[in-house]
Amino acid sequence: MGRGKIVIRRIDNSTSRQVTFSKRRSGLLKKAKELAILCDADVGVIIFSSTSKLYEYSSTSMKTLIERYNKTKDEHHQLGISTSEVKYWQREAATLRQQLQSLHENHRQMMGEELTGLSVKDLQNLENQLEISLHGVRMKKGNFIHQNNMELYEKVTLIRQENQELHKKVYGTKDANGAHISSLTNGLGVGEDAGIPINLQLSQPQQQDNEAPERATKLGRLQLR
Repeated sequence: MGRGKIVIRRIDNSTSRQVTFSKRRSGLLKKAKELAILCDADVGVIIFSSTSKLYEYSSTSMKTLIERYNKTKDEHHQLGISTSEVKYWQREAATLRQQLQSLHENHRQMMGEELTGLSVKDLQNLENQLEISLHGVRMKKGNFIHQNNMELYEKVTLIRQENQELHKKVYGTKDANGAHISSLTNGLGVGEDAGIPINLQLSQPQQQDNEAPERATKLGRLQLR
């Protein structure tokens, strides 16, 4: 009879466990050596027993194998991330291309092109979308016109206020007698109409006091004649 199949589980008996460990450890190291010789491979095996005792085999330097292992592991890790990122961006690019193509089709249909393959329901949906878009455009246009009107109203109000202030500076305000006092004429009363001429009379210069006796003498001579 052949040997029965051994169940792979922890051996409870410590003596049996130690015997099994020694046999299988030797067999593992032997297989590793054979693999390195037969296949010209770099092989390294590290074993720690349950009592933390170290057993190892290396076809070359164990330190060199460990350094090579760490370097190769890092390279594979970086390559795996790069490959994953490339696949991710490829999927994103494919999705964006599909969305762009769909947008182009919708745009052409909105412009009334390529409607041959559409059903009555599709045409109705397209019409509804156009009506919604048109309503939005009209609302935007109305808001824009209202905003412009408000700005124009504010400008007109500002210009009106400036004109009123200028009018006050030119014509001034009425005094107690009803005459207009302008700040531009230093308080002199003038009419509202700036075009009305102002008549000014010049007074005769006063003669010197010594001319009076001479004038009286001449008058006396005339009377005597």
